[in-house]
Amino acid sequence: MALYMDRTTEALNRLIKTVRTLRSPGGCNWDISQTLKTLRPYMLEEAYEVADAVDKDDMDDLKKELGDLLLHIVMAADICSEQNIFSMADVAEQITKKLIRRHPHVFDESSNLTPKQVEKQWETIKAQEKKTLKKRFFDSIPAAMPALQKAWRIQQRASDVGFPTKTTEQNIEEIQHLLQTEDLTEEIVGEILFALADTARQSGIEPEKALRDKNSDFIEKFNRLEELLEHNGCSLSSANDAVLQKSIAIVFRAW
Repeated sequence: MALYMDRTTEALNRLIKTVRTLRSPGGCNWDISQTLKTLRPYMLEEAYEVADAVDKDDMDDLKKELGDLLLHIVMAADICSEQNIFSMADVAEQITKKLIRRHPHVFDESSNLTPKQVEKQWETIKAQEKKTLKKRFFDSIPAAMPALQKAWRIQQRASDVGFPTKTTEQNIEEIQHLLQTEDLTEEIVGEILFALADTARQSGIEPEKALRDKNSDFIEKFNRLEELLEHNGCSLSSANDAVLQKSIAIVFRAW
């Protein structure tokens, strides 16, 4: 364990020193020019690439993508350190204190909670902390979070603190009723998606991942459609309607 910690500490220290060298006079102009706002899109991209590696169960890719994300975390902390806002040490200390505070069943008393009980305890403690800080319950959910993921998270957190939710049957009935509306509006579509996200949550399904997987499935089939057309000497733009429809039927037969 000590050897592992020594290697980890050494590797992290080297990464931090490397980032500081890159941002120091005589370093890399690109790295020096970065700000929190310019790093933001890269951090989001890296977070999604980590998620993709997990979905693909590709451990080599995951190691690489976690490193890329860690780089942006270290650089963002270093930018704040340069401005005397906070340091990487402050970041690590704050999350450590939070973990200890949110896990009283481990650090304050010995009790064997189920994962569901741990989640509920976490949300209860979080709500108490926000009340002390005069923050609202959902303030910690990022505004930039994808809407479908956000709907799932909102309902998950509300349910964890005892907010009454509709049953799966009630959600399905509401969705069916709304789909019969002659003139669909943005508001109605929003209600359908919100109810669908809750239905997925109650079934243990993460709707954002489900839709992401379906998008990937469609893209994969569409790529095969292009390959089939190319094999027959044409393309999406040049194939006549008969050839295109026949090719679509072959590739998307289970669609």
